[in-house]
Amino acid sequence: MTAPMPVGVREADLRDPAECARIAAFVEATEGATPFHLPAWSLAVKDGCGQRAHYLVSEREGAIDGVLPLTAMRSPLFGRALVSTGFGVDGGVLGDAVEPLSAGAWNLALRIGCPSVELRGGPAPGGWDSDDTSYLGFVRDLAADDDAELLAIPRKQRAEVRRALGFDLEIVIGNDRKLLAEHYQVYAESVRNLGTPVFPAKLFRSVASMMDADVLTVRHEGRAVASVLSLYFNGTVYPYWGGGTGAARGLRANDRMYFALMAHARARGCTRFDFGRSKTGTGAAAFKKNWGFTPEPR
Repeated sequence: MTAPMPVGVREADLRDPAECARIAAFVEATEGATPFHLPAWSLAVKDGCGQRAHYLVSEREGAIDGVLPLTAMRSPLFGRALVSTGFGVDGGVLGDAVEPLSAGAWNLALRIGCPSVELRGGPAPGGWDSDDTSYLGFVRDLAADDDAELLAIPRKQRAEVRRALGFDLEIVIGNDRKLLAEHYQVYAESVRNLGTPVFPAKLFRSVASMMDADVLTVRHEGRAVASVLSLYFNGTVYPYWGGGTGAARGLRANDRMYFALMAHARARGCTRFDFGRSKTGTGAAAFKKNWGFTPEPR
């Protein structure tokens, strides 16, 4: 016999558009929220990968006071786990109901046969194991214009960006099916070269159609050499899935890509750039630090 949900906690019906809209309004208005807290992210993961979404909501006197998006992850290598959030770098409890929602997550895990629960963000519930050393986050404000943005980049990396600006590179932005396919081809090549499994292409299409997202691609002589799919949420741009081909390094295409994304995000009204999280001591973390981002535990 499994334990019931704590008082005031229930699993949301993400098939109900009105329920999703109500939750999204709470997320958008709550400090500490990320795009991974939106119901749309859970739905995109379910649609793109078939991993089941479980979205917990806490209510008090008829008003939402906390949410916890969860994905029941299944992997031949790692087994089953309940994760907040699946395929996301953030998540966890959003709002005030930390203890009831975390208890609800454990009750849910027992009910569906998941031996572990992982929260990738938010406050740590009492009594849970916490790891604040393995990953670093990189976020900073965007500058006012391109000139100020260049000056905000440390000298050595600024020189690389200037070199990139000297190459004959084309920037293309959008989220139509052709651009998404081009992006996926570049991203998949980049990820395979690192020895990492590639996510299904349908996940990228689902995220692009359900979230506020677009693709920025760098082309050289008509061929895509670097590309990034970015999310936009509450004035922050999140470059999420990015990569480059073998030709990207010599052309400094990744440097051109991120500098162009900063300008594009400003034009969209963004004021913050969230470079995501990277494992401590990795090349990815060093790359982000070189761009002038101060690492913070995440």
